[in-house]
Amino acid sequence: MNADLIFLLICGAVVLVMLIYYMRRERKILSFVFGAFTGMTALFILNKYGGAFGADIPLNIFNLSGSAVLGVPFVAGLVLLKYI
Repeated sequence: MNADLIFLLICGAVVLVMLIYYMRRERKILSFVFGAFTGMTALFILNKYGGAFGADIPLNIFNLSGSAVLGVPFVAGLVLLKYI
């Protein structure tokens, strides 16, 4: 197995876990919209002001979709990976 296939399998598994999480919530759509909104807002704020403390995260399709599906924990993980 090459690294791209492993990466895609992990991403698919994470998306599946989040879909199961959102489907078990009482307010499914509202929970997803709130999580996506807070994740995207955190990413945009970090992109705009993150350069001041060395955590400039670019806006690309991976970061946008990750923050929309996983929310703020994804953005926090990006910042941690930036410092490692």
